[in-house]
Amino acid sequence: MVGNLLNVITMKPAVFLERDGILNRYTESRLYHGSPLTVEEFRVIEEVKAPLTQLKEAGFLLIVTTNQPGVCEGALPRRELDMMHRILNHKLPLDDILICPHEESDPCPCHKPEIGMFQEASHKHHIPLDQSFVISDKWSDAEAALNMGGTSVMVRSDRLGDGHHDYVTASFEDAVQKVLMLHEEALAHHH
Repeated sequence: MVGNLLNVITMKPAVFLERDGILNRYTESRLYHGSPLTVEEFRVIEEVKAPLTQLKEAGFLLIVTTNQPGVCEGALPRRELDMMHRILNHKLPLDDILICPHEESDPCPCHKPEIGMFQEASHKHHIPLDQSFVISDKWSDAEAALNMGGTSVMVRSDRLGDGHHDYVTASFEDAVQKVLMLHEEALAHHH
């Protein structure tokens, strides 16, 4: 019985974050939807640090999930990607960064909107996916949130598509405030 109780206590919900356009700026290039292919092009959006810290303080794990098909297609050297992620980890309070390196046409289980990366994170960090959130500006993340049973809080963009979104907000800061509010309500509801 005590074992079960401990499991309940150690499970922390996550906020799953899209990387490109949310944590780092898009590049001018339309290639790979504006995803940076070199460290020189990689620009972290520094303003996200404060809201991310608020999420951490509220008890969330912060997990980045990113489709990076350029890796398999040879456009993005793995070393460059690893360096980008070292910079991201250095500048922002993240718990993990998961990538799907496969090509768009590859029917792998981790390419969003598939939920392989979310399941991997859930196993690795004991995350209850149904209590977790996804913040992104892309339809594929909204669909992934739906597929994993979590809540999508989207930042308005031209990449949202017209699929299911739980919430759409004007900015990343607004999305974070929405997550914090929903989390508070859920906690109040449980007690």
